[in-house]
Amino acid sequence: MSSPHLGSLHLILLAISLGFAALYARPGWRPLAFRYLRWVTLLGVSLLILAPFVWLLAAAFKDRAVLNEHVFFPPLSQWSSATLNLDNFRRLFAGDEAVQGTVYFWQYVLNSWFIATANTVLQLVFCSAAGFALAKYEFRGKGLLTAFMLATMMVPGVILFAPVYEMMVELGLVDTYQGLILPGIVSAYGIFLFRQAMLAVPDEMLDAGRLDGCSELSVYFRLAVPLVRPMSAAFCLLTFLGQWNAFFGPSVFLQSQDMLTLPVVLNQYVSFYRNDHGVFLAGTLLAIVPPAVLFLALEKEFVGGLTAGALKG
Repeated sequence: MSSPHLGSLHLILLAISLGFAALYARPGWRPLAFRYLRWVTLLGVSLLILAPFVWLLAAAFKDRAVLNEHVFFPPLSQWSSATLNLDNFRRLFAGDEAVQGTVYFWQYVLNSWFIATANTVLQLVFCSAAGFALAKYEFRGKGLLTAFMLATMMVPGVILFAPVYEMMVELGLVDTYQGLILPGIVSAYGIFLFRQAMLAVPDEMLDAGRLDGCSELSVYFRLAVPLVRPMSAAFCLLTFLGQWNAFFGPSVFLQSQDMLTLPVVLNQYVSFYRNDHGVFLAGTLLAIVPPAVLFLALEKEFVGGLTAGALKG
């Protein structure tokens, strides 16, 4: 017995095919037929991309009793407080009891925001400065240092977790934000990106700044950094998203409930003891809002940073 959804899909595909055939059958309308097919394809791909977000939005508001009954929202005739309500969000904001007291959901949001922001700012400063030095200064061992930096990119980060954790234990930084942030304030990948971006900065302009009395820090901050702003925006966005979604590091270095980040806490809602998928999905819906806002704010700079290296050989 065929599924009604599958039958609807067959009807849609049949209608699209008939529409294309009707346009293609007229010789003067063939360019229009291919334009129609292109727009239909783009619309279909867009719907496939948006479908998971619509499913997440629907699941966050569905009652746990009907969570698995409908793929998206239930039919309009079944909409009621028994099918669609705010119970998932009420349980999410109710707070978790811990040794430190009641910890509310917004505390986890602030924890993730602080860790992601601090790590992004520190990586931006150190990686851009290191990239500027490798691109614009000549010193002994520069080639060897660059080769070693690139070689470290081939080492999986998971392999380094054990020695890094032992170092944090010796320094007494376990279960602190310093122990989580400090090991990642420098990224070989970030240094390489900024080195490539700084190579495009004209040496003549930097020399002119030095002749005008600028110190090396002024040359770096006032002349070099503004010219690589698209790359900086792209790097900030990628770094922030990586830290915002980080799970393994916070789950290893952080132990107190009031210090945990969003990915770790959301995973607790689908653990063996809680198994509350509705609350998990409601928290996931809220967790994607800050990265989405940041992406919309840096969208133009992000695209410019990604395409900057494609304009020159």
